[in-house]
This record gives sequence, C-alpha cells and structure tokens, in this order.
Amino acid sequence: MGEAFSQLTVLGSSLALVCALILLWRRRVSAYIVAFQWQSGAIAAVTLVVASWAREPALYVVAGVMFVLKTVAIPRLLRRMDARFGAARELAPYVNTATSLLVSGGLVVMAYIVMRPLVGVTRLPTRAGLPLAMGVIFVSLFVMVSRKKALTQIVGFLMLENGVALLAVLGTYGIPLVVELGVFLDLLMAFLVMQVFVYRIHETFDHLDVEQLSDLRH
Repeated sequence: MGEAFSQLTVLGSSLALVCALILLWRRRVSAYIVAFQWQSGAIAAVTLVVASWAREPALYVVAGVMFVLKTVAIPRLLRRMDARFGAARELAPYVNTATSLLVSGGLVVMAYIVMRPLVGVTRLPTRAGLPLAMGVIFVSLFVMVSRKKALTQIVGFLMLENGVALLAVLGTYGIPLVVELGVFLDLLMAFLVMQVFVYRIHETFDHLDVEQLSDLRH
C-alpha cells in the first residue's frame, strides 16, 4: 500500500512537471491554459491521495478549493482574455524553444541536486516527488523570465504557485487550512491585478509584449 501511494504521488508530480514544460514547447496561449488546467488537476489529485493516506480532513478541503479555483474559475478567465486579445502567441521569446528545453532539463537536474539532502534524511513516502515539485518551481520561474507575452508570464506565475503548493503537500502533508485558504485568496487577488495589468498593456500598446514597457520611461 505504501509503495502504491508513493508511485501515485510521483506520477502526479511528473505530470505537473510535464505540464510546466509545455509552456516552453508550445506557442499558443490556449495550449498554456490547458496545460495549467491539467497541472492543477494533477496536483489536486495528489492532494486527495495524500489526504486519504495521512487522514488529514483539511487536505480534502484544500483539494476541493484548488480544483474549483484552478481548474475551473481561473482557466475560464484566462480563456476570456485569450479570446479578447486574439493571437497572443509567443512567436519570438527571449530564449528560443530548443535552448529553453535544454535549460529546463538543466533546471530539473539542479532541482534533484538541491533536494537531494532533504530526500536523503526524510522518511516520508512522498520524498521521491519532492525534486519534481522543485523542478516545477524552477521551470516556472524560467518561463516568467524567458517569455515576452504577459499572458504567458501570468500562466508561468500560476504554475509557480502550483509548484509551491505541491512541494508543501508532499513535504509537510499540507500547511494549516487557514493558511492554505489565505494563499488561495492572495493568488486570486494577484491574478485579478495581473488581469487589469494585461488590459492596460493592450490598451496602451495594442499588444501584450511586455518588452515594450521600456517605452514608458521615455
């Protein structure tokens, strides 16, 4: 039973990492939204598995809120933004696709190196998924600094938060419920602020390329 539990958490964590890599491989925002939706669903499923194994009722609530907020509400808002702004594609990112995938591979290796001491000392059955969660965080950070489109950076930020949530679930079986709900509220508020920011960029420049924000200094 413990082995099956460990394998399920690794499977969910692996899927979350693959979804983050899609942001470096695909170019359409619609694909990024689907990837975020699948990633959030995978992390919600991992949270449910951990809740069942650890007998933590609060984690069931966290998984439910995560599913509603991140696989239903936020993707719906992202699709509305994508439909309004049309062809918001990553045609010329700061780092091209091939190089991005190579860098992301190095970041995943770095995640394993960083998490190796912790994995070596912990006896948690979820320890094999910890480097994968850290890999999600590293890759999401790279997405945010290597892509030009505001919508892509927003999805990268959302995936970064997903990676932090996954790391918390695997490493501590969840932080207190009040804190988790506060994080969800902060995430929602941050997303709404970003949404306003994107609309302002589009109104000012008639596109979503954040590289042109430097023009505001002149």
